[in-house]
Amino acid sequence: MPGMRLAAVLLVAALVLSCRDRAEGPLELRFGHVANPTSLGGLSAQEFARRVNERLKGRANVTVFGSSQLGDDETLLLKLKLGTVDFSMPSTIMSSVVDEFGFFEMPYLVRDRAHVKRIREEIFWEKIAPAAERKGLLILGLWENGFRQVTNSIRPIVGPEDLAGVKLRTPRGRWRIRLFQSYGAHPTPMSLAEVFVALQTGVIDGQENPLTQIQTQKFQEVQRYLSLTNHVYSPSYLATGKERWESLPADVREAVREAARETEDWVLETAERLDREMLTDLRAAGMEVNEADRARFVAASEAIYEELDAELPGASDWTRQALALAEEAPETTPAP
Repeated sequence: MPGMRLAAVLLVAALVLSCRDRAEGPLELRFGHVANPTSLGGLSAQEFARRVNERLKGRANVTVFGSSQLGDDETLLLKLKLGTVDFSMPSTIMSSVVDEFGFFEMPYLVRDRAHVKRIREEIFWEKIAPAAERKGLLILGLWENGFRQVTNSIRPIVGPEDLAGVKLRTPRGRWRIRLFQSYGAHPTPMSLAEVFVALQTGVIDGQENPLTQIQTQKFQEVQRYLSLTNHVYSPSYLATGKERWESLPADVREAVREAARETEDWVLETAERLDREMLTDLRAAGMEVNEADRARFVAASEAIYEELDAELPGASDWTRQALALAEEAPETTPAP
């Protein structure tokens, strides 16, 4: 019976795609994501759509659906494979889908955005992105979710020991859960759309996210402390379904690829500006902001690298190369 249901779902998806692609007018391409439209993710999706639509001049049209309108990250990944959604931009969840993406889940791996560019060109595209194809996905662009910070309603987080006993929302990615367990917190995976109410009602004490998500999701209304831990740099990945991609006309694929890669540096520049602006806004909203002790967090994070290498042989070569690239990259404005 489960096999029959799956076959029925695939048949319906194929019929939807067939009808959609035969319809008169431009080829409609749907981009679903979970972020607020005014967040970095929302702005990135809109900029990408603008560039694609400008190139194709009515040949095809990318329409963006944010704020989980088309489903959460897990649902959107399934829809990419079915071809009922054309693009999405998953982040942490990719590490639970494709083992190689656990690389970016390692704490204190990325120094700043100049470093991101070196990692992108010398490690990501050659060694990590191709692994997604085994799962029926194709990565078209390495964008940004951001440097992650911790908020909570109990106390400032200066060192890992301050997280002991804190019920902390994390994304559904196994490495993030393990990391905060190692710090003594009680990580609670849940979708982004559920977090505000969970914080408001005390189901959880805190959460960890980039500043762009903290501000646009209005967590400052239900959280007192913002601790600048910078514990993980989270990319977002412009993704599409491999089968759906191969069905698109060649000129559409070319325009999408060009726009996706061009948008990468635009995203990094916009992210740096938004971090400065949003930190100012969050302070003005009454959040108590503190700097975490990086050295104490780095020392407490060493074991997670060993776990990654045990589960993904060769990952230590990537992490060593990434750390070496930090020395080669010209230093830019650090994360807040």
